[in-house]
Amino acid sequence: MSPGSTAGLLAERKGRRRIAVCLPALNEERTVGAICASVRRTLMGPADGLVDDLLVVDGDSTDRTREVAAAAGARVVRAGEVLPEAGPGLGKGDALWKSLAATSADLIVWCDADLRNFEARFVTALVEPLLAEERIVLVKGYYERLLDGRPGGGRTTELMARPLLAQFFPELAHLRQPLGGEYAVRRRAVEQVPFVQGWGVEVGLLIDLSRRFGADSIAEADLGVRRHRNRPLEELSPQALAILQTVLQRAGVSPPTASGRWRAGLQIPGAETQEVSLQERPSLSSLSGRPSG
Repeated sequence: MSPGSTAGLLAERKGRRRIAVCLPALNEERTVGAICASVRRTLMGPADGLVDDLLVVDGDSTDRTREVAAAAGARVVRAGEVLPEAGPGLGKGDALWKSLAATSADLIVWCDADLRNFEARFVTALVEPLLAEERIVLVKGYYERLLDGRPGGGRTTELMARPLLAQFFPELAHLRQPLGGEYAVRRRAVEQVPFVQGWGVEVGLLIDLSRRFGADSIAEADLGVRRHRNRPLEELSPQALAILQTVLQRAGVSPPTASGRWRAGLQIPGAETQEVSLQERPSLSSLSGRPSG
């Protein structure tokens, strides 16, 4: 079945619910346009109308990300312009939190903006379980991840996230891509949990939603093969530390510091010490004047 026909069938099932595709983006002019154009062309046409909102939340890109996304049909907002009263934020988690505040959709599909092989079926596969079962609140995409064109991607997942989940949250250890950037959520659920601002956002949402709604409220969707920009090994250390902080904090393990603050100076030989700090945005439902969906 083609993505267009699948989208048409799902559009009939969604009823009055609204669906948004949201992309956090920072300097992704090479890939964001093709993703937005595909969603606009295949999922937002008058024949199917599965997707109601296509949103790009830009974290002050210095390239043409905003212009390219807008030209491809996306609604583009700067992260700093959403909930400015909340103060400045940082990282991917802040952009995801801002995207939730910037759309009124009932179901949100998040996709990374650096995907090189995005297909409309990613969206339909992720949203289908949410339309099929009300108890499902999170659908994680899984796929084969490539490194330089060969199997072997997902290094942070295999060396950090998966062992931590197996040790502290074994009910989530079976998930194939716990850190994957392609997933769909139910608004009424995700508004009730905080968002880690940086790299720990995915594992934080996974643990928090599982705790609140049960591990059986999380489903998976097969997205095939994922191709994106692979980061060099030295850039993965801050990401791994952020994930470590997030999981340990939720497991009740305190860091070995007098203040008890979740902050560490990451020392990489030949580079300046990089501070990695666990900072979170509160649940949107806790903010005054923002009722939970």
